[in-house]
Amino acid sequence: MTTNHTLRYGSRILALTATALGVIAAAVPAAAEEQPTAEQIMADCASGEGKCSFNSPQLGKAYLGEPRQVSELLFNCTDSPASQTMSWADTVGSSHSVGGSVTVGGGIEGIITAGVTATYNYTWQSSHTETSSFTVTVKPGEVGWISRAQVMRQITGTWQTHYDDPKWGHYYWFVPDTVTGPAPNGTDGKHSAVVVKSREMTADEKKLCAGGSTRNKVFTRGG
Repeated sequence: MTTNHTLRYGSRILALTATALGVIAAAVPAAAEEQPTAEQIMADCASGEGKCSFNSPQLGKAYLGEPRQVSELLFNCTDSPASQTMSWADTVGSSHSVGGSVTVGGGIEGIITAGVTATYNYTWQSSHTETSSFTVTVKPGEVGWISRAQVMRQITGTWQTHYDDPKWGHYYWFVPDTVTGPAPNGTDGKHSAVVVKSREMTADEKKLCAGGSTRNKVFTRGG
């Protein structure tokens, strides 16, 4: 049985001792209105209300993520090429298909880390930050900036949650998920890339260059 959130529940009989719960619960199909959403299950995993594990994680191949601007913009309003050293900083986080971003230090992060480390001895990181500086050279009438692409990796697995007392009619619920996050540089031969990009100024930017404060100057501003 499938919901809009691709939620699956156990179909086996769960034999629970009388001393633990005092019942024998059979995971039988529940009515649609009794089924939780994937977000509700993940919220219980994050809060600890549900005792959760991330089962059977499968590591995907590393790939290079989309490049994005990590520095301010450098405007060259002069008649000659201009060079300037610019600092940049880039923080890349993680997300999962059923619950948005993975919060650093949150309950979800620790559960994923435990599951992946136990299976692969692979150090999964929910966030990665790099900072550095680079010399940017910009032609007259152009805008330059620094762009960076992070090595990324996907992990697919299934969340299993166990409740001390039945919730939504069952002790166990299962949610398939795909986690996407930064990977160490060099994973599967992939390396993060830092490049300088440039483009011609727009008409409005050229007007800005013609202003008294920026005429015949090189200046920066946030992107």
